[in-house]
Amino acid sequence: MSESSILISSDVVDLAIIGGGPVGLYAAFYAGLRRMTVKIIDSLESLGGQLVTLYPEKYIYDVAGFPKVLAKDLAKELVEQGMQYGAIACLGEQTLTVDDHPDGGFAIKTSHTTHRARTVVICGGMGSFSPKKLPLPNEPALAGRGLHYFVKSLEEFRSQRVLLVGGGDSAVDWANMLHPIAARVMLIHRRDGFRAHEESVVKMRASPVDIKVFYELRAIETGADGRVTRAAIYDNRTNHDEMIEIDHVLVNIGFANTLGPIKNWGLTLEKNAIVVDSTMTTNRPGIYAAGDICTYNGKLKLIATGFGEAAIAVNFAKTVIDPKAKAFPGHSSDMELPAHTPHRIS
Repeated sequence: MSESSILISSDVVDLAIIGGGPVGLYAAFYAGLRRMTVKIIDSLESLGGQLVTLYPEKYIYDVAGFPKVLAKDLAKELVEQGMQYGAIACLGEQTLTVDDHPDGGFAIKTSHTTHRARTVVICGGMGSFSPKKLPLPNEPALAGRGLHYFVKSLEEFRSQRVLLVGGGDSAVDWANMLHPIAARVMLIHRRDGFRAHEESVVKMRASPVDIKVFYELRAIETGADGRVTRAAIYDNRTNHDEMIEIDHVLVNIGFANTLGPIKNWGLTLEKNAIVVDSTMTTNRPGIYAAGDICTYNGKLKLIATGFGEAAIAVNFAKTVIDPKAKAFPGHSSDMELPAHTPHRIS
C-alpha cells in the first residue's frame, strides 16, 4: 500500500500516540484535523482498547450524542473517525522506552522496532491490567467452564442462570443487560452500597435481578463434566451459607493494573498515574498524557473527560511542532478539513 498523502516523506511523524483505545483514537482524529502526521502504537492486536477487549457487548451510556451504545459499536465508529486522515496503526507492539533524540523529538523503542516522533501523547488507559481473580482453590479449573471475568457474547447467557459478583459499574451494567435474556440473574455484593452510576442502580433495583447485599461467594461446585452447577454464598454478617443452582458466575471485582515500562520513562507519577498540567503536558516537554493514565487536581476518570483531554493534548502538541500555530484550532465547522485518506496498519 502506498504512503498516505498526509504523511511526510521522512519516517519522523508529528505525533506518536501510545495507546489505541477510545482516547488514543480521538487524539488521532484531532491530530488529523490539525494536519499532523500520526502513528498509533498499541500492544494489542486491534484498535479499540478496553471497549473491544473487556466488554464489547456492554452498553455505554455516558458518551455525548448516544443515549446508549454498545462498546464494540462505539469502538468501530471511533476507529473510522480516528483513522480517516491517514494515521498508521502499529499494533502488537509494546512501547518499552521513550527517549530524547539528538536530532530533536523522541525515539520510541517498542518490542518490534524504533519509531521517531516530534511529540508524544500517552493514552495508555489503566496501563497493563488483569482482572482480580477469585481466591478459590478450584478457580483455574473453572476457566471456560462457567466462570467469567469478561463477556464476549451475551448469547452465551441466554436462558441460563447467572450469578454476578461485584458492586461497581460493570457488575450493575451486566445485571441490567443480562436479566432480559437470562433465565435468572442474581447479584451479590459484600456491602449495601454500590459504586456505580446512580441511574444504573435505580434501573437494577426496579428489575427482576435478585440482589443480595452483604453476601459473598464461598465456593463454586461443578458437575461431572467440570462445568459450574452450584455456588455457595454466605451472609457476611451472620456467616450463614446458602446454596444456589447456577450455570455461570460472572465476576467483576476490579482489576490489578501496573504502568509497566512507563514507570521508567522519567515522568512524574502519582498513585500509578502520570501527572500533567492544564495543557496535559507532563514534566517532559513535548510529552503529553490523556485519559485514565493521567492525573491532575480534580481529575475524573470518565471516557467523556478523556476525549476532552485528548483534544487539549493534541492542540498544544501542535504548537510545539509549529510555534506559529495557535493552540485553539477554531471550530471544526469553520475548518478546511484534510482529505480523507486510507489508514495503514503496520
